[in-house]
Formats: sequence, C-alpha cells, structure tokens
Amino acid sequence: MQISWAARTDPGLRRSRNEDSYRAKPEVGLFVVADGMGGHVGGEVASELAVTEIQKLVESTGELGPLDTWPVPFDQSLSQDGNRLRAGFDNANRKIAQHMERAENLRGMATTAVAVLVDGVQAALAHVGDSRAYLYRADQLTRLTSDHSWVEEQMRAGMLTEAAAREHPWRNIVTKALSGSGDLQVDVAEVELQPGDRLLLCSDGLSSVLNDSEIGDIMAANHDLQEGCDELVNQANAAGGPDNVTTLLLQVATAAGS
Repeated sequence: MQISWAARTDPGLRRSRNEDSYRAKPEVGLFVVADGMGGHVGGEVASELAVTEIQKLVESTGELGPLDTWPVPFDQSLSQDGNRLRAGFDNANRKIAQHMERAENLRGMATTAVAVLVDGVQAALAHVGDSRAYLYRADQLTRLTSDHSWVEEQMRAGMLTEAAAREHPWRNIVTKALSGSGDLQVDVAEVELQPGDRLLLCSDGLSSVLNDSEIGDIMAANHDLQEGCDELVNQANAAGGPDNVTTLLLQVATAAGS
C-alpha cells in the first residue's frame, strides 16, 4: 500500500533552539517524531539519538522472525513490527544512557518519541511521553496515544479539565521518557489502516496549544500534506508558539492510487 508523507519542524516563537527531531524512511515504512529535553545541547542530542537509533534497529531487524535472536526478548503479544519498534525504543534509551556516561554536560537529557511502522494495511505504533499520534479517517480525528504526563494523569482521574491542564504550571512534566533509565516502558499498539487514512505524528508544541478539535479542523481544510503540516505549525505559532513544534503527516493511498 503506497504511503505519501510530508513534515515540518519549527523552533516556535519563544525558543532559540529546536530540540525536536523527526525521521521519515518510507522505504521501510518508518516515521518518527521526538521532542528532546535537557537544556544546553542535551535535548537536541537526545531527540536525534532517538530517531537515529530507532531507525537503525528497525532497518536491522526486517528479516528477523520470532525465533531469531532479538536485542530484547520477543513479546508474543505484539506483532513483529510492534517488537521492532519496542526494541528500537530500548536501543535508543541505552544509547542515551551511554552518551550521558561519557559527557557530563549531557546528563539529565531525555526525549519523548512517537513512531509508526507501516506494512501494507497494518501499522505498529509506539510512544513514550507526550508526543502524539492521531488518525484522521472519514472526516473524523481520533487520538491514538495517551500522554505520559502529569496533567494527563490528573485529567484521567477527573482532577483537571482539559482547559485547566493547558494552563497548569506542571503541564510540561512528563512521567515517561527515553532518559537512559533501566525501567523503560513503551506503549505499543496495532492499527489497521484503510485507503485514504491520514496519520499525524506531532510533538507537544502542537497539542499543548491546539486542542483536538482545532487540529481536526485544520486537517479537514488542507488536502495537501505539506500544506497541512505548514498550517498546523503556523496555527501553533499564531497561538503563541511557546515551544518547538513538529508535524509529520502520512497518507495511505486511496483505492485509485491517488
């Protein structure tokens, strides 16, 4: 199944440096967005390590089967591509730990990440942190990921409304990240795609200022993928642009191949 894609990354209006990274490898069906944290150069190092190491692991495991030797134990509850993404996140986490051991100025760096691996009508989705994935199908936007963040946990517990969460001083605190720790937990899901579907991967520089309804409206009004990415970033900046923002859109070809 043919996949087309477009992306845009922008530092926003209040940051001098862009700590987001993304990777698109349509030849293997891999698309990744990462949002680095850590101050100085740490955030951008962590996010670039994440997208690079996830790519390397995915590319090196394309021919492996469940009975082969995997970098991490094979999870029989997941698809092979789900295992490839989970192993890629684990590999990125270990590389971040190694870099922090070697460079004192990188200690404390971390990154969120969201990735999709598409194979025909099946897609594996993995994420850690508050970078998100959305599915746009038949004029409806559905969020596919749940943020690993303090405010999201409070919202799920009924302690915060969405509006209050957007203004809360702890809104940027994530509860999971690729940080080099030994207790990494990656959320992995499987998505069955249909012709015409669009998937949006984004950093929280978008979702922290635009709600899901606003994101859906922009996607509905922009049929060209690059225009859609650009407009999402433009609207995030128009809403104040408080953070780096990255959007990556991919679309499954329609039955006619368009």
